[in-house]
Amino acid sequence: MKARQIMRFVGDFAAPTAMFYVLRAAGVGLYLTLVLSAVLPAGFAVVRWLRSRETDGLALYMLSMLVLSALVSLISGSPRFLLAREGWLTGVTGAWFIASVWATRPLAFLYTRPILEGRRRMADIPGDWDELWERLPRFRRVWKVGSVLWGIALLGDSAVRVIMAYTLPVDSVPGLGTLLYVVTSVVLIVITNIYYVVSGLYYSGSRLYDPLREAGLLPRPQRQQA
Repeated sequence: MKARQIMRFVGDFAAPTAMFYVLRAAGVGLYLTLVLSAVLPAGFAVVRWLRSRETDGLALYMLSMLVLSALVSLISGSPRFLLAREGWLTGVTGAWFIASVWATRPLAFLYTRPILEGRRRMADIPGDWDELWERLPRFRRVWKVGSVLWGIALLGDSAVRVIMAYTLPVDSVPGLGTLLYVVTSVVLIVITNIYYVVSGLYYSGSRLYDPLREAGLLPRPQRQQA
């Protein structure tokens, strides 16, 4: 994980969680603490985005989630609902991932492209990802399956968050929610990368790239002599 991604995690998740417990320890009421823990990070995220003007899907998603979380905090008067807001928003995101299978480009494609396109892992694959999308049926399927995997995992994550918010002691939910974010992210990254490896995404000699070989854009893999 890059230092920039670590700083984003600290600012968007770890810092709000720490702020929640600091405010509670200082005697601030639960409702006000939940509102401040949502609104202040969203404000910092907006300022950060205005300075950098990041346009990649992941940055915009994180900004949108923080802003929506802050808005929900401002219009709701139920502490339990405020605790569950991340779960509801995560559920919407999961449904969005699954629905994007029928869009022009699925969300897994949009979010992964800035991370992988042109990087060393796929450096020997000719053409940009829009060209690969048009030429390679298996490439398209990889990102559709990946979007479904993310969608199912996020819906599961959403259900767990909502259950925690309505059943566990209120002061334990923010910390467990941050831990759940880490667990869900790690599990998803591992599972999706295993799928990408099995599908041949990272290997130019896989069947996924057969259309490129047939077009003369990739050499055919040499057979090993007995």
